[in-house]
Amino acid sequence: MKKVVAGIDIGGTFTKLGIVDQEGRVYTETSISTVTHKDIDSYMEQLATAVRKLLKDQQGKLELAGIGIGAPNGNYYRGVIEYAPNLNWKGMIPFVEMFKTHFDIPIVLTNDANAAALGEMMYGGARNMTDFIVITLGTGLGSGIVVNGNVVYGHDGFAGEMGHVTVVENGRQCGCGKKGCLETYVSATGIVRTAFELMALRTDDSQLRSIPFEKLSAKDISDAANRADRIAMKAFDMTGKTLGKTLADVVALFSPEAIFLFGGLSNAGDHIFKPVKAYMEKNLLSIFRDKVKILPSGLTETNAAVLGSAGLIWKEILG
Repeated sequence: MKKVVAGIDIGGTFTKLGIVDQEGRVYTETSISTVTHKDIDSYMEQLATAVRKLLKDQQGKLELAGIGIGAPNGNYYRGVIEYAPNLNWKGMIPFVEMFKTHFDIPIVLTNDANAAALGEMMYGGARNMTDFIVITLGTGLGSGIVVNGNVVYGHDGFAGEMGHVTVVENGRQCGCGKKGCLETYVSATGIVRTAFELMALRTDDSQLRSIPFEKLSAKDISDAANRADRIAMKAFDMTGKTLGKTLADVVALFSPEAIFLFGGLSNAGDHIFKPVKAYMEKNLLSIFRDKVKILPSGLTETNAAVLGSAGLIWKEILG
């Protein structure tokens, strides 16, 4: 019987899950609602049922060897989701302990960016790398740091919170309670804020001026940049500058072989990759220049989250 694992990615709105073998083949996938479950018990019951159904649909051909879970504020050491701001269940959720009442097999949990880094290492563009960083550019900014083939967790399980380093003193208000965090400038929501600030400060004609704030998206800005819209192009340049300068500092600490950009904002292609690379190189110590690659993720958007969580548990099982 073929051994497989379940990869689970818990998002604020939906939870994605799939059955994955050691080679990264995704046999089957599904999703359930996260946001409609006000209590953790009902959510966990539905999640366990969904995992069992995926296996049942394979008609006994697969054996479940473990479960990997990526979640906001997931603590690898403790198996606990701690004070996740975008989930209905507040406080400390001993997720692994609770899920083991449904499955008596190895279960490992970490945050979603660390899971993405493990997926990149096992199935994506970092398969032959031991030192690299994954930056997830979605609603916020997450980061997974890999050194000598191992994810850096720190002493408490929360190392790598690059999205919450301060890049502007007394800057934009962040959902974490601080001001000036990187993710308030470099993320899908951050670039929207930048575009509106630019429209307030400048008089350039822009297609973006006709879109209300609550409806403007990073994709709208990317589409406008493709049409040489000056506001959109400047917004990407500013976003790339902020990320590039920050990555120059990160390179000085970790000296990675590559930095992978993943998530919605990275889909803008050269609009984001070129300024990030240029500003990073400009701010690097000379010994690091022209050594660090800025690359798109090697994982597909459709199952990247599932593969990342699967990579987490496969690494645990395989050692």
